[in-house]
Amino acid sequence: MSISDTNNRQAIKVTLVYLIISCFCALFGAVYELFSHEVYSFYMIYAFAFPLVGGALPFAMYALTGAKYPDAIARNLYHAGIATLTVGSIVRGILEIYGTTNALSRFYWIAGVGFVLLGVAVGFLPRVLSRKPKG
Repeated sequence: MSISDTNNRQAIKVTLVYLIISCFCALFGAVYELFSHEVYSFYMIYAFAFPLVGGALPFAMYALTGAKYPDAIARNLYHAGIATLTVGSIVRGILEIYGTTNALSRFYWIAGVGFVLLGVAVGFLPRVLSRKPKG
């Protein structure tokens, strides 16, 4: 078994986990809004999009293309960002359905985007720095 085969299997496994999380978020949002007395929140309805588009899609692309899999630090930062964005969307949806606001909920978005960008930067920075200039 080669390293690329192991990375491919891990990318498929992560993709499946993100798909399960997306389904859970969609089901959670549907059930929560079923009992919300006809009050809806787009944050709750679309909370599944973060793990689907931000999680399953990129890792499915790793599995399909066979690209170099990011190291553990980059993956963990990225996963933390996707989790923060997902939870932030659910919390914001719950607050909207309840009919209140919270000034601290904006920090979910700041932290989530920060973790995602940091994970992407840590994943790509070694690749960029390791390239030798031609000449």
